[in-house]
Amino acid sequence: MSQNSSFVFSSTALRSLQLDEDMLERHRHQRRAASSQLTGYMLKKEARSRQLLASGTSAPPAVCKDLVTQNALYTGDLEALRELFPKDSRANFIIEPRGGDMRWVASGEGLWSLSYEQELTTPLHITACRGFADCLRLLLQRGADVELAPGGSTALHEACESCQPECTKLLLSHGANANAVSEDGLMPLHVCTLPESLECARQLLQYGAAITARSVDEEDTPLHVAARHGLPEHADLYLRYGAAVDRRNEEELTPLGAACAHPHEAHELTRYHRVCQLLLAAGARVGPLDRDKRTPLHMACKQANADVVELLLANGAGVNDMDYGGEAPMHNILKVACYKTAHQPERVVQSLLNYGSIRVWPGALPVVLKHCCGSPRTVEVLLNAYSRLKVTDAWVEAVPLEDHRDFYESLFSLARTPRSLQHLARCRVRVYLEGRLLRVVPKLPLPTFIQNYLLLHFTGFVH
Repeated sequence: MSQNSSFVFSSTALRSLQLDEDMLERHRHQRRAASSQLTGYMLKKEARSRQLLASGTSAPPAVCKDLVTQNALYTGDLEALRELFPKDSRANFIIEPRGGDMRWVASGEGLWSLSYEQELTTPLHITACRGFADCLRLLLQRGADVELAPGGSTALHEACESCQPECTKLLLSHGANANAVSEDGLMPLHVCTLPESLECARQLLQYGAAITARSVDEEDTPLHVAARHGLPEHADLYLRYGAAVDRRNEEELTPLGAACAHPHEAHELTRYHRVCQLLLAAGARVGPLDRDKRTPLHMACKQANADVVELLLANGAGVNDMDYGGEAPMHNILKVACYKTAHQPERVVQSLLNYGSIRVWPGALPVVLKHCCGSPRTVEVLLNAYSRLKVTDAWVEAVPLEDHRDFYESLFSLARTPRSLQHLARCRVRVYLEGRLLRVVPKLPLPTFIQNYLLLHFTGFVH
């Protein structure tokens, strides 16, 4: 064969080579995926092994499967524990409870099996999370290691997560590390997520917990955690210890953004409002954006927290700022109004309009009616920002008249009747005072009900 000649493949041979190449590529992809999963699993396993050896002994603590001992620990039976651990004995061992949840576990490269998860624990973990302070004290006196973390977290994490301040103080006074990092990358301050954990947080800070510490994955500071869970007392405590009020986490959220982004249940609205008050008083900026250019106001509107929305607007939040999707805060509240009627979404719409929010394009009002019909007050406030409405059959078709019949009949009657002179006068005054509405109206020598009327207070019908 000459040097310039080439070997000619048939179409069948070329097809076979292509299939082989595809198969090899799939195999390489599967190996990479399996290797990544296995690496994560092995890293966690290695972290557990290091924690098991953290006591300074050459061999890890023994594993206890004795049901009598376990029963005494889980029930807080102090007398039984005194008999099981007399003076000069050691209570430094690991508990392996039976049963547990099923989970997938890597057993080799690319091989996974479904097996029972055996969550290892220690006597300190069991007693600390249940608040058995006397039992915990006995175990500490018998040499139990406060830094053991066979399940991935220390006994101090367990005590703080379960809101057990006396056990938290006991562990800290016996040398527990206030900045210990769990397998999930959390320090004890990061697991203080309930109002009842305030005293635990206070104890941690007194024993040197770092107020600027970040969680490994989310990069949350303790202030982010307090804000996200609506904990005003925690937030106040952290701010007094010097927490950074505008520090951003992995999602580019500040504590104020975290407070506004987290879902607010109706009974939690006041707590989140208080958190936001504290953050703003400490100098938090209302303009920071997350990756999608959403502001705290966007997020507060999505949660339908009227008091927080009013607070942000009063502190200079941009009422018409657009996110990457081209949506203003008004869009967010109209999306959820029907599902959050207990939050009084009409108050959010009222505040936005009084601060100069853009209105919905009139041609889109039937769509808004369809999504917000379950909150007639929201519809009323929104429509009262227009001097004229062209009510059509599309409006009637968008609303089921079985609910809120009186209100929607008053609305549909506008198809035959123009808006009242009183309403037209209101619209004219609002246009004249645009940008000054909330500064001027409260100072006008008018009866309260007329001031409320100018500010779009809801009445239950339109005219």
